[in-house]
Amino acid sequence: MNRPTILDEILADTRARVAAAQAAVPEQALRESPRFAEPRRGFRAALAAATPPAVIAEIKRASPSRGLIRAHFDPPAHARSYAAAGATALSVLTEPRWFQGALAHLAAAREATALPCLRKDFLVDPYQVVEARAWGADAVLVIAAANDGARNAELLAAAAETGVDALVEVHDAAELAWAAEVGAILVGVNNRDLRTFATSLETTEHLASRVPATALLVAESGIHAPADVGRMVAAGAHAILVGEAFMRAPDPGAALRALVGRA
Repeated sequence: MNRPTILDEILADTRARVAAAQAAVPEQALRESPRFAEPRRGFRAALAAATPPAVIAEIKRASPSRGLIRAHFDPPAHARSYAAAGATALSVLTEPRWFQGALAHLAAAREATALPCLRKDFLVDPYQVVEARAWGADAVLVIAAANDGARNAELLAAAAETGVDALVEVHDAAELAWAAEVGAILVGVNNRDLRTFATSLETTEHLASRVPATALLVAESGIHAPADVGRMVAAGAHAILVGEAFMRAPDPGAALRALVGRA
């Protein structure tokens, strides 16, 4: 028998977390919350309007592969730093065990700036899409590897019904083919294999040409230097999602400017 991967463990944790959340806060209560009624900021529209590379700047405290990334963690301050440095959008980790995230981090970051925000988490149930909007998300991440096609289709339908954008994350040709089949218009190619956590920028380079012309391509993970940004844009990425390279820096905003050469 194969040993569970880190992804398997994260998903098991997530299912238990979602069950507890559903018991504590019914979906209807989420739909009646003040933030749920607020207009969305248009995550994909903001990326599409930006000159490449649009930067999705990530706010995260830790990761399974790197452990604690930032000891002094202040989501509103990081959000303001990113906005001042020219970020196009924010990505906020809300997974609590492995990434030390929280939904409160999402709400605090969104309230600190006018940037659209992505809830970065492992979605396994449509409830989490409603939950994301209730806490301020303008977009959610749908990871192809996290569920079967039917469940991921349910998540995409929930995003459409709830009025948030969906970034469909893929890692290989089969997952990308599925994303194209369901009509994803925002596709993220993760250069990190979520089962092994090995990272290679060649993943985006190999898959970029297969992304439908109707979809906007986001390159995710493993981007640490200006040369990496150049590789991703040359491959066809319109946007990049960067977290660790910024969060390890004393000033995340200054790191963003240095990475993409923005004044």
